[in-house]
Amino acid sequence: MKKKVVILGSTGSIGKSTFSLFEKDRKNFDIVLLSANKNLRELIKQAKKFKVKNLIITDKKKFFLAKKKYKNFNFFNTFSCIKNILKDNEIYYTMNSIVGIDGLYPTLEIIKKTKKIAIVNKEAIVCGWSLIKKKLIKYKKIFIPIDSEHFSIFSLVKNIEISKVEKIYITASGGPFLKKKDNMSKNISINNAINHPNWKMGKKISVDSSTLMNKVFEVIEAKNIFDLSYDKITILTHPKSYMHAIVKFYTGIIKILIHEPDMKIPIFNSIYNHTKKLPMKSNLNINFLNNLELNFVDKKKFPLIKILDLLPKKNSYLKRQLFSLMIFL
Repeated sequence: MKKKVVILGSTGSIGKSTFSLFEKDRKNFDIVLLSANKNLRELIKQAKKFKVKNLIITDKKKFFLAKKKYKNFNFFNTFSCIKNILKDNEIYYTMNSIVGIDGLYPTLEIIKKTKKIAIVNKEAIVCGWSLIKKKLIKYKKIFIPIDSEHFSIFSLVKNIEISKVEKIYITASGGPFLKKKDNMSKNISINNAINHPNWKMGKKISVDSSTLMNKVFEVIEAKNIFDLSYDKITILTHPKSYMHAIVKFYTGIIKILIHEPDMKIPIFNSIYNHTKKLPMKSNLNINFLNNLELNFVDKKKFPLIKILDLLPKKNSYLKRQLFSLMIFL
């Protein structure tokens, strides 16, 4: 019997990558729900390939257009439909790759319906982790972080008590401006900012990556997911994006995780749990290993990193949550 799967945010970069992996294994998976914001054309294209009947499109204009133009699909405008169209524990795997805080509500709705949930939605984890964690525990569901850094930490500390972790290092490529002398130059354009040297990503995350704001979010994510104090998490620049995390244990052992800068690798392993061969080329790059170029972040070049110095490390839960919300405003 085919395993039922869901992709929320299926027309974005991560959503497309997830879709393409299921497309290569159609005999084992059946996509039963897809969602998008405005990209109706891509959503319909995906739905036709997998004969997906239930589609969520959150943009109202696109929603009404879809209902008028495509009669063979069930269209919904909000994620509240998840309660009615999916049964509890019916779904084997859900990918939530929705951008922004809008991804929190569907995360909370889908947990009861899915056995395993993979999340790449930063805002949901930064602002609503306590709510997500509560539901994951209540319904005994499997959670897998998909950001390459957090998936790497997740893999490195699996079956190990988190109290044994002395330090975690997450890497940042530095984006397109790492080697520029003046990042604040008036000559820098949006096209410069989204031209990431290693990763193929959406525009928002590419801009956040170019300023390292993305790493501020990732430190908060790591703190939440792995229940660590901020002083145990450090950012290192690593322009090749080959090493994604380093975990140092109190036992003296240091583990690293490396893979090519392709998000299909953590997505694939979150689906198959390291039990299947990757359907694409992946090699050990000795040249990269011989010259990793690891460095601490230059705060003059990337001043947004200083936000981490302001994080309320020992303040109340309410203050931490308010701070998390403020950085998205």
